[in-house]
Order: sequence, then structure tokens, then C-alpha cells
Amino acid sequence: MLSNRHSGGATPGPGNVPGALVLGGAHGSLAVARSLGRRQIPVWFVTHDHPLAALSRYTKRFLRWDGPDQKDAIAYLLDLAHLYNLDGWVLFAGGDAEVRLVAQHHAELSKIFRVTTPPWSITQFAYNKNLTYQHAGSIGIDYPATYHPRDRDAVAKLACRFPIVLKPAVREQANAFTISKGWKVGDAGELLSRYDEAVALVGHDAIILQEFVPGTGRNQFSYAGVWDRGAPIASLVARRARQFPIEFGFTSTFVETVVNSAVENAACRYLASLSYSGIAEIEFKFDERDNSYKLLDFNARPWTWMALGEVAGVDFPYLLMHAAAGNGAPTIRGSAGVTWMHLARDLVAAFQHIAAGSLAPSTYVQSLRLPMVFAAFAWDDPLPGMLELPLTLYRVLTRRVASAMRTSMAKSTAEVAR
Repeated sequence: MLSNRHSGGATPGPGNVPGALVLGGAHGSLAVARSLGRRQIPVWFVTHDHPLAALSRYTKRFLRWDGPDQKDAIAYLLDLAHLYNLDGWVLFAGGDAEVRLVAQHHAELSKIFRVTTPPWSITQFAYNKNLTYQHAGSIGIDYPATYHPRDRDAVAKLACRFPIVLKPAVREQANAFTISKGWKVGDAGELLSRYDEAVALVGHDAIILQEFVPGTGRNQFSYAGVWDRGAPIASLVARRARQFPIEFGFTSTFVETVVNSAVENAACRYLASLSYSGIAEIEFKFDERDNSYKLLDFNARPWTWMALGEVAGVDFPYLLMHAAAGNGAPTIRGSAGVTWMHLARDLVAAFQHIAAGSLAPSTYVQSLRLPMVFAAFAWDDPLPGMLELPLTLYRVLTRRVASAMRTSMAKSTAEVAR
């Protein structure tokens, strides 16, 4: 349960905040550790899953726990705070399950910690995609055509335009469906087959069918910001220049900051309507068929490419800590023309683009000359970058074996049900 790496003294952060406790997450949590650690603010990391942030020299203490889904999760955090005198520390929820836990127990945790996650009455609109899209529609923000069939018969009768994407409404468990974040299908037969697999994994109520908006990652934009009581403190807009897989990517590999007032305005309308406080990343995809930006996703946790703010002049974790401490901060907008790269995945994505003729080698080389921060590697903190690839390979192999077993069982269950 407890793995105690080197621990350090509590150097006060903004507003005399002693330190930060980060729960779960991977690259986004690593960005938090580096941002605060470089300012001599102690960062402790607690996880049951991805240990990437624990490898950072800026993580002063690393603790393992049974995870946010366990019945004693809140008791564990409160006991931890009491045992180590963590009163007043800032609490960051790094993963989706951790976000749900903290949001649903916001009042209880706020008695001890400075909580950066909004209460559940707000966070639910990020956690559950059904609510994400319902709220978008209620305030006039466009999103792809979305369907909520009640059962297999309804799916078989569905009049929709292909390709279509099956998405998990929530990501409460790790399986082939939730890890991939969605399955793209091209015809009715494949839809029924994939739907059966998804039902066996997450159940009918947790599945969304959504029209696939054509275009590559270059059509996909994100607004990222720190908000305080319905107003932005810091923000930037970024474009997913490359992704993996390249046609229907579940993860960004090369992200660049841009100026896009349409995306910024839509995201600000969404967050202002919730009187939002905390960090947020809202994803949109530009639909060339009707020249509209359509909302795809809303994250209330540190996102994978959060470190991009570092080179754009917007240090999201530090500014969020300022907000959590009740300190005022000037409104900051990130600069355009800086980039973030997940090196190993981007090499694969770039090779596929070059092989397909959609990316010239010279264009790829030019993209490397822009101001850049890497997903895991940093000169002052090299270990996460050095160990990420073998760690990722190990996790992929073990997850594939487990996923294959679950998928096989799901197919068998689906066949029996039919």
C-alpha cells in the first residue's frame, strides 16, 4: 500500500499553501509535479495505476493505494492527511475515476484540502458525456448527431449516417471499450457486432452512438483553461496536428497552439454557463460539411498535453494552485506557435502520414523547429522520458492480454444472449 520515495520539507507555495497531493493520472500529473516542483513546492503522488509521475525528481513522496473505486478511498485520504499533517494542501485529481471521487466528496475533502475539482453538481457535465451533450444543446452549442438506443433492436433499426462511433458515456472501468475511448464502425453489420461487445463490457445505458465527423486530427481543436467562479484566469487554444491512430486517433501525438476565436468563444460560453471553477479542456472538431465546430469532449482533470502551457506562457498547475489558495491572478492567454510532442507515438504517426502522402518529410522536419515541450522527457527531469517507453510497452502487453480475455468473454456472453 505504501511506497515512500524521498520526502522533503514543506516549502510554502502560493498563499502559504504547504504542498500538493496528486491522485492518479499520467502525463498530466507529471506536468503538475514538474510545474510545482520547479517552484520548490512539495508534490506527493498517490496512484494504483500509472506510475509515470512517480518517476519524476519533483515527486517528493510516492504512495500506492487500492484506488478511487474502493469503499475506503475517502477514509484513506483523510487518514493520510491526519497522519502527515496535510491540512491546507492542494488536492489535484489526475484521472477520471479520481475526479469522480473528489467531486462527489467535495464538501468532506474541502474540510482538509484545498480542492481543485468542482463539486459533483458541476463536474458531472464533464464526467458523463450524455450530460455533456445535453447541456451543450441547451445553450446552443453544436455537437455531432448523437443517439441513445435502449437495446439491440433499436440499434438494428437506427437510421444513421455511417461511419458512426460507439463511445462510453462514462469511463468507470478499464476494458477494451473504455481504454480505446471509442470504436469507429463503417456499416450496420459491424455496428451490431461492436454494440454487442460494448454492451457486454459496460451495459446498454453506458453506450453512446455518435456520427463521425470527417477529417483528421488537424480538424480537432481544444480550449484549455483555468477558471475561477465563472471567469477565465488563463487559457489557450490548441490544434491536434497529429494523432495516433492517424485516421481515428484516441490520443494526440503533436499539438500546437493556435488562435481560434470560434473555439474559444464556444468553450467560454459552456464554462460560464456552469459558473465553473477549476481546470478544463474542451475538445471540438471542425465539420467541413457545414463549417461548424462540434463539441466532442470535456475534461475536468489534467489533460495529456497540459505541459504545452509551459512553453505557451500559461503554467496551468501553478495558476490553478493560486486559484485554489484564493489568490487573485491576472488573466493570461497562451501564445500561438508552440508545440507539444509525444515523441515515440509521433514518430509512428508521422511515418504513417508520410507513407500515405499526407505529410511531406520537409514539413515534418520544420515542425520540429518550433518551440517544444515533450510529453515525458525534460532535461532537468530525464527519468520519466527514459523509462516511459519500456513502461508503456509493458502496460500495453499486459492490458492487451487482459483485454483479449475480457473481449472473448464478452463475445461469448453476447452470443449466448442472442
